[in-house]
Amino acid sequence: MAAPSGRSIGSERLHGDREPPSLVIMRLHRGLPAVASSLLLALPLALAGCTSFGDSSPDPAAASATPTEAEPQPIEWSDCDAQIQPLIEGQQGSERDIFFECGRTEVPISYDEPSGATLPLFLVRAKPAGQTERIGSLVVNPGGPGGSGADAAIGLALTLPEDVLRRFDVVGFDPRGVGLSTPVECIPGQLKDRLVAAEPRPTTAEQLDDVFALTREVAEGCAEEYGDALGTFNTVDTARDMEQLRESLGDEQLTYLGYSYGTTLGSTYAELFPDRVRAMVLDAAVDPDTDLVGDAEASAAGFEGGFNAFADNCKALIAGCPLGPDPRLFVDDLLAQAAGAPIPSSAEGETRQATPGVVVTAVQAALYDTASWPQLAQGLRAARDGDAKALFSLADQLTGRLEDKSYSNLLDANLAINCADTDETVEESEIRALVAEWSQEYPLFGAGSAAGLFTCSVWDADRTPLPDRDAEGSAPILVVGNQGDPVTPLPGAVDMAEDLTSGVLLTWQGQGHTAYPKTDCVTAAVNAYLIDLVAPLDGLTCPA
Repeated sequence: MAAPSGRSIGSERLHGDREPPSLVIMRLHRGLPAVASSLLLALPLALAGCTSFGDSSPDPAAASATPTEAEPQPIEWSDCDAQIQPLIEGQQGSERDIFFECGRTEVPISYDEPSGATLPLFLVRAKPAGQTERIGSLVVNPGGPGGSGADAAIGLALTLPEDVLRRFDVVGFDPRGVGLSTPVECIPGQLKDRLVAAEPRPTTAEQLDDVFALTREVAEGCAEEYGDALGTFNTVDTARDMEQLRESLGDEQLTYLGYSYGTTLGSTYAELFPDRVRAMVLDAAVDPDTDLVGDAEASAAGFEGGFNAFADNCKALIAGCPLGPDPRLFVDDLLAQAAGAPIPSSAEGETRQATPGVVVTAVQAALYDTASWPQLAQGLRAARDGDAKALFSLADQLTGRLEDKSYSNLLDANLAINCADTDETVEESEIRALVAEWSQEYPLFGAGSAAGLFTCSVWDADRTPLPDRDAEGSAPILVVGNQGDPVTPLPGAVDMAEDLTSGVLLTWQGQGHTAYPKTDCVTAAVNAYLIDLVAPLDGLTCPA
């Protein structure tokens, strides 16, 4: 679907200016933990006036032409270093001598109409001072779907090995529908609060009826807001956008680093443009071979395993676990406590009270990164004692809730892209049966994961299903999997590497979501591949 020919998407509801998770979210493959959760939340305001993201009209002459391929548009770069530097002050890596540019370009809404209406994309480019022997651009995506590539470029400029930074500009773009690139916005903030607060383990008929009604409310609201345009936000077209950006950046081939959902985007690009791949790192791969039900069950199993690892770590603390000898029982008791009397927060101005949904969302958020485990343990203990401040902090980081009580468009984009990427549906009767089964097998996360299968069954939008991906003809593609990844379990990386004709598997025996650059062994292997195109031995395993 495209807007009328000759009109910019900025003149439609799909505007370019700025005015996980809950049960209805398919899967929030969040990817990178935020370098600073406040960083990108402040970015739109900080960059106001630096680059225009409002309405734009294509050249009438170009609109009248009918080329077979879209013509890459130039990127309008501007210096935004003065806006970004205050946001990263005090962060690890902020002492690096790096300057930032912000960019804007246009891509077709529909590649079936390459000279028709366009939408704007927003980019950030990070360049280190004293760069030597530059190879080109390293394009990055942090996951989601719904995560900001602009934010990822800033964060990775602070954390990537300096050997890599000396050879590459780090470039991140907000994909179509995300962040500052024509954000899809159709779920009001109050409704997002209700989604997060909803029953996380719906097992009774009444609880499931409530969940399904909430799911329908979200789907109907987004369909009413966007109509046929809702299907515009999909991974296949984002991969085509990335090819446009590669050409506009002046790189003969693409060098890419994608995390979590970013592995879906990267492998889709490699399938569409295999000869354009120079190097591609797919870290924390989303399994390309599972259907919706298999994906949802893997998610439930992964988070259960992640919680068990957290619980074992807590029990092994020399100072003693704040949750006592049985952390799982502690959480069960806390969920019962929150169900009977939602728990207030001591945060100034906070009026929300933590329901079981908030508790489970906070647990999920912390399982992405082992660095959050101490906060989770202390936060659960504090909530039992009547203060849910720390749990709200964790939950809000995952769902994109801002300090001013509004939300980023993370959840909106997550729904829109996930559902546009598949034409599968699951019948309500099957979901109810899976809830009963999985609630026993995966006590904390099974029922919620099964109920989430209803999401795309009622999503009213055009679909652009992901292609099968073998990327035949591509240069070697490095797939990185983490043995203890609760979000994208290791079998997904194994399947991805096997499906890709040139796939090379690298496994880390660690915990948490994503692996690079967290450990020396993985870092050395990925660096050598990105810089010198020397892939590690297929099947190499790095110790925790």
